[in-house]
Amino acid sequence: MTAEDFKQNYFSLHPKLYRIAFAILKNAEEAEDIIQEAYCKLWDIREKLVEIKIPEAYCVTFVKHLCMDFLRSPKAARNDYSIDDYDFPDNSMNAGNDIESNEAIDNIKSIIKSLPEKQQRVLNLRGFADCSLEEIETITGESAVNIRVLLSRARNTLKMKLKC
Repeated sequence: MTAEDFKQNYFSLHPKLYRIAFAILKNAEEAEDIIQEAYCKLWDIREKLVEIKIPEAYCVTFVKHLCMDFLRSPKAARNDYSIDDYDFPDNSMNAGNDIESNEAIDNIKSIIKSLPEKQQRVLNLRGFADCSLEEIETITGESAVNIRVLLSRARNTLKMKLKC
């Protein structure tokens, strides 16, 4: 594969790959680093890329795996995914509804922050980072069964505290 073929087939994917990396990592610099690393690794295997039937799907999966590897690394040993990182849409029709909406969101945030750390992490990864159960397993090291239990308990606590 020539450099021109590589540029044409893979550099055009940069915006999409960056959005995916940023959605997973929630950090612009780390997302750019992952994309740069992806392109370096792809360039190293450029002769094998000729066999890839759907380059876009291959690259998306490749970037997701690099992000998951990064999140498992000691450098990223932190819980970046938090409800505080997300903006909620403003569906209010007037100032009164806006105040009520903000109070409800603040209430939900405080309930989530009161959950045990493992429940917070899996809830944030599943609900806000939109990670699959397999991705959460990879990031946390927890089993699928344990992740389901943690999610269930977190959701039940949310429901119970929101009813009160």
